[in-house]
Amino acid sequence: MSTTGNRPAGPQGNISLQAYSRTNRFRCVPTPFDVLAEPTRRRILDLLLERPRLVGELTDELGLSQPGTSKHLKVLRDAGLVRVRRDAQRRWYELKPEPLMAVDEWLTPYRWLWSERLDALERHLDTMDDEAVSPTGDTPSSTAMPAEGDGSPGA
Repeated sequence: MSTTGNRPAGPQGNISLQAYSRTNRFRCVPTPFDVLAEPTRRRILDLLLERPRLVGELTDELGLSQPGTSKHLKVLRDAGLVRVRRDAQRRWYELKPEPLMAVDEWLTPYRWLWSERLDALERHLDTMDDEAVSPTGDTPSSTAMPAEGDGSPGA
């Protein structure tokens, strides 16, 4: 094994790690989890769930600049969450559901955490009297109109 000083030789002879990293850029491909952590990207996915969209439409909906929107779309594309379809000068972006199915599979064992709580909430709501409290927080008796002839003013 040849060495340069105390360093072993790199993959192409005597090449330092610094030179190697300049020639072979390390590329970190984001996972769907990394990408979904950003709220703007989740909003883009929500919009693409409705239908494929042009970059300009997404820019208008998000209130971002076109370059800002394009950067988010590139991250989504690199993670495999969206695909682009070219139509002459236009680029249509559409959702790719396969990576989201992997996220769904990962979440499956955790669903019982909120499923049990939602079931408990439903049971609790079923035991409540529907007329006990109105949406404004008033009880029915405080909002009831006086009956005619009951001696209240104006009767």
